[in-house]
Amino acid sequence: MTTPRNNPTPNSRPRTDAPFLVGDRVKGTSYVPPGPHRREAPELFEGVVVQVGSGYAGVDAEHAFLWVKLKDHTERQALVTDTELVEE
Repeated sequence: MTTPRNNPTPNSRPRTDAPFLVGDRVKGTSYVPPGPHRREAPELFEGVVVQVGSGYAGVDAEHAFLWVKLKDHTERQALVTDTELVEE
């Protein structure tokens, strides 16, 4: 008979590992990349973090990104520096 592992819950790691964790409720200003995005403008948002970073090591070294899912099920990309936790 095997003993089940004590798997930690997804949010049990220290907050110092990353500024945000998947599942955190956050608010901030969306990111619009430079270039041919003239019709897009930054917008205020509030939602749940669904991805932190690009998923590729070193890609976000200069600008740390995260993706947030809004109530309408759309997502916004934001810079970590333009985002904050929402107190629940």
